[in-house]
Amino acid sequence: MSSTRDIDNLIELMAKLPGLGPRSARRAVLHLIRKRALLLTPLADSLQIVAETARECLNCGNVGTTDICDICTAEKRATGELCVVEDVADLWAMERSGVFRGRYHVLGGTLSALDAIGPEQLRIPRLIDRVTSEGITEVILALNATIDGQTTAHYIADQLDGQVRLTSLAQGVPIGGELDYLDDGTIMAAMSARKDI
Repeated sequence: MSSTRDIDNLIELMAKLPGLGPRSARRAVLHLIRKRALLLTPLADSLQIVAETARECLNCGNVGTTDICDICTAEKRATGELCVVEDVADLWAMERSGVFRGRYHVLGGTLSALDAIGPEQLRIPRLIDRVTSEGITEVILALNATIDGQTTAHYIADQLDGQVRLTSLAQGVPIGGELDYLDDGTIMAAMSARKDI
């Protein structure tokens, strides 16, 4: 039995995280071990708590620790504006920018014929329900500027045509760009210059 088996397992798991390869994972694990009381033990405790309590918001798809997230329950955010994003990382990027004060809808991906992802595999039916049931006056399509993102935006626009004002992010979001990688200023410029679809 190897004396480092548990450490090797931790390195392998860490290497599966986005942005970490085997070498970065080894450095991170060594740092955690060296700072056991300050980092490793509190991190392990937090991971256990999140593993037990994290869930998707039943309304919008955000991640939190309650069935309905804080954004959906905040009365101040009931502005009639609904910002549609592909995933939670995009929602968090929008929140970091501080430019949008309405509510969100997380699709959970984009339409993709190659991957057999249709509207039913995403939260598109729920989006259409929310537009009518929540008195939404504007849907902002803040989808990534990729082919699948734009295909999804066009599909949603067709489904909601005539029911609500539809806008999309404008300047500042490059073709092929993903919201999670954009800086706050770029997101702010794109939100401010959104346009009708």
